Amino acid sequence: MKIIGLLLVPLTSMVVLWGVITAVTATEGLELHEYKTLWTNLRLPAYKLISEIQRERLLSAKLLRHTASTSAVAAQRAQTDAARDTFRQLSSDSKDRSEEIRTQVDAVYTQFDRLDAIRGEIDTGLFDRLHTVEAYNAIIDTIFSLHRHVALIDDIPIYEQSRVVIDMGYAKELLTREQAIALGPITAAERRLFTQIVGNRRFLIDQSLPELDPTLRDANVALIASAAYQRMRIMEDQIIAGATPKAWLSTTEGLAKSFNDTQMRASTVLNARAEPVADAVLNRAFMLAGLCLALVVVSIVFSLRMGNRLSKELGALRLAALEVAQERLPYVVAKLRKGETVEMPELSVASTTTEIDDVGQAFSTVQQTAVEAAVGQAQLSEGVGHVFRNLARRSQTLLHRQRIQLQDMQHRATEPDALEDLFKLDHLTTRMRRHAEGLIILSGATPGRGWSRPVPLLDVARGAAAEVEDYQRVTVEPMPGQRLAGPVVGDVIHLIAELIENATVYSPAHTSVIVRGETAARGFVFEVEDRGRGMSVEELAELNERLASPPEFDLADSDRLGLFVVSRLAARHDIRVTLRGSPYGGTTAIVLIPEEHVAEPEAPAPAEEPVRPMRVVRSES
Repeated sequence: MKIIGLLLVPLTSMVVLWGVITAVTATEGLELHEYKTLWTNLRLPAYKLISEIQRERLLSAKLLRHTASTSAVAAQRAQTDAARDTFRQLSSDSKDRSEEIRTQVDAVYTQFDRLDAIRGEIDTGLFDRLHTVEAYNAIIDTIFSLHRHVALIDDIPIYEQSRVVIDMGYAKELLTREQAIALGPITAAERRLFTQIVGNRRFLIDQSLPELDPTLRDANVALIASAAYQRMRIMEDQIIAGATPKAWLSTTEGLAKSFNDTQMRASTVLNARAEPVADAVLNRAFMLAGLCLALVVVSIVFSLRMGNRLSKELGALRLAALEVAQERLPYVVAKLRKGETVEMPELSVASTTTEIDDVGQAFSTVQQTAVEAAVGQAQLSEGVGHVFRNLARRSQTLLHRQRIQLQDMQHRATEPDALEDLFKLDHLTTRMRRHAEGLIILSGATPGRGWSRPVPLLDVARGAAAEVEDYQRVTVEPMPGQRLAGPVVGDVIHLIAELIENATVYSPAHTSVIVRGETAARGFVFEVEDRGRGMSVEELAELNERLASPPEFDLADSDRLGLFVVSRLAARHDIRVTLRGSPYGGTTAIVLIPEEHVAEPEAPAPAEEPVRPMRVVRSES
């Protein structure tokens, strides 16, 4: 899982990067498509609305000069309202595309609310010609501000041309302002505004024409170079000089219509240019996204396959190592302890990764080294056992000869003090014989002492008590008459003696050690109780564990040789030895001898019948 987790980090980063690239590229293409939508729902209705407001402004200026009828003005106002309603309806579908567009559309709506007030001021005569023109100008300026913000597009050439076309459209708006002001004689203020508008329009056209591309520029150049436009320029100069040309209205109306047609054609061309660009961007986005997705999928599949293969190889290596540690080596060590020969197969882990293969070889080397160490330890243990056994056998031979000599000296001794000393030497020899048997047991062999016939268990307990140094402190209580099978008598005497000696060593010298015995449902039970300081619960649990499962003999743990000997002897004959606390504060050792080693008491010998005296009958002669 850790390997897969490490692989998922770069893979996740790749997926996120793919998503970002796809989103950015697709967004660019969608924005280009949105350019056409905004043209349909906002810019085209706005251009139509500007044309209607320009006509209303011109008619309102005529009305104030008393050259237009109120019915014509009312009809134009109706057309303006229709264009305004159409703009409201279409703009509501696109105004929420962005916060900037919403702000601009709301500003146009605010100007719409002023339109009725402007009309009322005109109808009541509160507005003069100059204020009327400027009021309509403010509405149109807001709509052109909407044009400039909506025309934003990520394609730089299209954006640049759109900006210039909008400027040319605004130049046409300045022309219609000139037209509305100079319908007749004008005041000084109107002349100053007219002069300013003329300068702005000429500057805007001169600046915008060079920036148009040839396709769009040719139509505008033809218009600027026409005789009507040149005639209009002359008329503008005359008006600035204070004259009032008669053909001003007809000349400007034709030019305004030509400017409007040229502008609409240019806007239509730019709108048509955006669509194939958007399609190309989207196609590029989809192609790039597909390619990136394919690379991501290939990377994921390859990484997961590699990670899965590494995981399987590491899992196999782990299982092999656990098998060596938990099964193979314990099995080999157990067989070596029994003296058997084993063959250890090499650790084999199929891997295509050099590092994992090296680790497998290292584990194989460790396994072989561990087996060699176990063989060496088994040989060392066997050698130590041979040493123990040889020393013990020699000691047993010498002790046996010593006991024979002591018994001969006891028969020949006559002085009580000498006889007592001989008895002490005999007791010491018995203890030395038990220690020699302990060495034999440590070596894994069986002591040679045994009995051919069953022995009463009371005699077994007394024999065990006689083999300890402080035998005077040992009290053997009366026991039932059950007997112990002869082959196990020697080992049981040794076992009980070790427990009694342990009780005398770990209890005060003035206390006694009690040995009891009684029958049980599963055999016969000995209890060896001392009145020492006792042991803690943890110590009792540890020692009972050792007695239940005899460990391998440790040469460094020489302080517990007696405990090891007891556990070995108990395991040999399926005897259960348990330690527990004594009510007197000391420790009680409980020895349960299985019933297969216990025989019934010996039947008493039948009593002999008394011999009746023979009566001699003498015959009378």
